[in-house]
Amino acid sequence: MGEKRKIDIREVKDHKDLKEFIFLPEKIHRDHQNWVPPIYFDEWKYFNPKKNKAFAYCEAILLLAFRGKEVLGRVMGIINPRYNEQRKEKTARFGYLEAWEDQEVIHGLLNAVENWARQKGMTRIIGPYGFSDQDPEGFLIEGFEQRATIATYYNFEWMPGLVEKEGYSKDVDYFVYKLDVPEKIPDFYKKIYERAKKRGNFEVFEFRKKKELKPWIKPVLELLNECYTESNIYGYAPLDEKEMDDLAKRYLPVIDPRFVKVVKKEGEVVAFIIGMPDMTEGIKKARGRLFPLGFLKILRAAKKTKQLDLLLGAIKEKYRGLGLDVLMGVRMISSAQEAGFKLMDTHHEMEANVKVRAEMERMGGKIYKRFRVFQKNL
Repeated sequence: MGEKRKIDIREVKDHKDLKEFIFLPEKIHRDHQNWVPPIYFDEWKYFNPKKNKAFAYCEAILLLAFRGKEVLGRVMGIINPRYNEQRKEKTARFGYLEAWEDQEVIHGLLNAVENWARQKGMTRIIGPYGFSDQDPEGFLIEGFEQRATIATYYNFEWMPGLVEKEGYSKDVDYFVYKLDVPEKIPDFYKKIYERAKKRGNFEVFEFRKKKELKPWIKPVLELLNECYTESNIYGYAPLDEKEMDDLAKRYLPVIDPRFVKVVKKEGEVVAFIIGMPDMTEGIKKARGRLFPLGFLKILRAAKKTKQLDLLLGAIKEKYRGLGLDVLMGVRMISSAQEAGFKLMDTHHEMEANVKVRAEMERMGGKIYKRFRVFQKNL
């Protein structure tokens, strides 16, 4: 047998390279039962500097690992200066790391990103992380028997161990809770709900059609920006107007208006929560392709699912602790009951966010997935 050829790390330079980068995970996870492909229409936009506004102010590099002519892995390096300025850090990120189980490939990819980050003056690297916390974050470390949702990573069990061997350690963990949709609203929730309604003259707005949502998108995203920036949410960097537009375009086609709840006080949006029917079964059947008939498979799955995935939420700082979470939660549970849902996936809750986690557990939520973001000093 000949000697094993060394790994060659190359930057993505053209359309052919980018195609390799985007579709490599499909090859790696071909027989991985719970992996869900991305929607490729979105992937082509996300990794295109002309279409993804984040490239305008972030530095980024896309890398492929080759052995001979064979592509064996990929990774993205990102430096978000807004995030670094806000937190007074020099932190780079790695994301979208994919490979077969091969330490040499993982080493080559991470080493290349680390060297790139050092050359840019960075002193630390975290990952997996995208441009912002609206992108998938953290490797799965518990809950491998559960299917991925569209907003999360789904990696093999061995991946975190291979990353740790490269000198990475835990930075932060995220928990995901599974909640049974109750047949009736719990009494303690009803009491808080009634108290919140009386206390602050708050109005809760609900929707039936997408066109009803459009005027609310910008105020909702502005509140998201304000709350996440003020609270110094891990990994979050403020969005500009163009990025808000991009985020709205990305999610509006798949948002079901029944699962958007917005709270107003004196004409101002002060809280919101957004959920989405789980459509991963349809995305799997469509193999991530919207055309020619993939989008129909995805819509069909969204109508049949019994799981509601919570995506985003925020409450204006001065109105926290007044029961607005319950005000929206009761309405969300009622909508879930009406739609015949049995389960809710809470999406990521930071390990340190004990208030929200206590709320989930009070509602009978059980942790069923855990994700970890890793860090390394450069």
